[in-house]
Formats: sequence, structure tokens, C-alpha cells
Amino acid sequence: MGTLFVVATPIGNLEDITLRALRILKEVDLIACEDTRRTGLLLRHFGIDKPLISYHQHTRLQKIEYLIGELKKGKDIAQVSDAGTPSIADPGGVLIAEALKNNIKVEPIPGVSALTTLASVVGVPLDKFFFLGYLPKKKGRQTLFSSFKDFPCPIIFFESPERIKKTLTEIETAWGNRQIIIGRELTKKFEEIYRGKISQILDNIRPQGELIVIVLK
Repeated sequence: MGTLFVVATPIGNLEDITLRALRILKEVDLIACEDTRRTGLLLRHFGIDKPLISYHQHTRLQKIEYLIGELKKGKDIAQVSDAGTPSIADPGGVLIAEALKNNIKVEPIPGVSALTTLASVVGVPLDKFFFLGYLPKKKGRQTLFSSFKDFPCPIIFFESPERIKKTLTEIETAWGNRQIIIGRELTKKFEEIYRGKISQILDNIRPQGELIVIVLK
């Protein structure tokens, strides 16, 4: 049996990759990734030449059988997401579950995550928090907001630039004008961190790039 390595990659700044991640990416037989073009850029930057296979939410079911078959043949495979740690709000968990079901070794190669990156600079105790991943786009949003109105610890979630202002407005209506922190394009050239009340940030935020939000109690 081969090993499935779950490898964290940079969320923006390529210098954030670990030495161990680079070694694993050089040693494996195959790399399963969300976007072969994006991962290809990362590999070329570090002089790594390995076969890539596209594995994302639209192709995962067709590719799992092939990937498990290769692992059973003794090949080592690295699984990476477009950015950050795989299986956090991406389809990676399905492949991992199938590997475990087939008694294939799964080994985590830790690294950066947008979740922990922003949490580390909140500036208030964050020993407890609740991570929601991506919020529902339509159905279930209001139920979710009602359920978490009086939640006793900070709430963290990802949001798209297209929906960020709508989401903040809905949260302000449901939970009040809370103190929040938003990370935009974390670790990238145009990184911004917004801190303040929802009403203040609504007036100033640039709805561009990848966003992660922390709503404080």
C-alpha cells in the first residue's frame, strides 16, 4: 500500500510552505489537486516536476476509484487544495475517508490555514471558537443566523467577495452591530485586515479576493 499525504500549501505567500511539504511533494508519485494550473505554478516555483491529477468537487467521484487504485498499487499520493490545508471547506475529506476505509495510511503534512492565520492576530482570547466553513448561499441562511445569535464564543467563516456585504448586513440585523475582524487576501501582496463594528466595516471594505470573517461576542 502507498501512503496518502495530506499536504498544506501556502494561502498566498509562497514562502509559507514548509520544508517537509516540499520534500513530500518531491518524493510522491502523484499529486491530486483542485486546479492543476494553480498547483503547477507552485511546483514550478520550487523546481518540482510531478504528475498532477485534477481532483475537486466536480470530478471527485470519478477520480476516487483511480486514486485508491494507485495507492493500492503502492504509489504514494499527495493531496493538496488550491491554498491552505486540505479538507477544510473543500472536497478532500471524501478521498481521505475512502483511503481509511481501504486501510490505506493517511499522513498529515501540516502548514498554513486562513483560519488559524487570522485567528492568531485577533487580539482577544480565542481558546474557543466555532467554525462554520462557507455559509449557505440561499436556503438555510436565516435559520443559521437564528441558531447562532446567542452562541457563547466567536464565530468564524469564509465568505466570497460577491456576498460579503449582504452577509454582514444580515448578521447585523440578526445579531446586532457586533465587533468583527475580516482578513482579505491574507499573506498576499494586497493583504488587508479590517477591525471594528459591522457598520464601520460595511462602509470601508473592498469586496475583492478571498475573505475570512470572525464575529466576536
